[in-house]
Amino acid sequence: MAKRSFPLSKVYILLESGPVVMVATAWASKMNVMPMSWHTMMEFKPPLIGFVMSDQNYSFGPLTATKECVINIPTIKIAEEVVSCGNVSGARINKFEKFHLTPKPAAKVKAPLIDECYANLECRVADKSMVEKYCFFVVEVVKAWIDPAVKDPLTIHHMGKEDFMIAGKTIKIKPKMN
Repeated sequence: MAKRSFPLSKVYILLESGPVVMVATAWASKMNVMPMSWHTMMEFKPPLIGFVMSDQNYSFGPLTATKECVINIPTIKIAEEVVSCGNVSGARINKFEKFHLTPKPAAKVKAPLIDECYANLECRVADKSMVEKYCFFVVEVVKAWIDPAVKDPLTIHHMGKEDFMIAGKTIKIKPKMN
């Protein structure tokens, strides 16, 4: 097989396999939400998630001030709203109202759950040592919610620019190690 060189500016497309999430924040009585696809599981006990949030995003200020957020996991049902949220700034509009998203109170943080999302992860910043240099946050999930009615969530996955894919068929492969 002959391979060809791939542009470094597009490497992220090869690794973007996690679902697009909607990060909700609340600060000074104002809620905001922004879509994000640059995240990774870092640890399982306690559950730690790492993600990049540019300091140019409106949500950066509320997250750094409160050290809390909710990572909401949407499905294809609200894909248009998710993408639309990423095309406007929360500094200028209330995205919950504009895109008909329903904020619900969280149990352990002040940021809201998004009712239309099938799963919600209440988080607190656990490590901010890489925020200044890389805009990289490590958060600990302190409470998780899931809609039990959603059996096979059709999550959306960003593939770069306007390209997305939808989670597909699940398969099982038994491990062969002891």
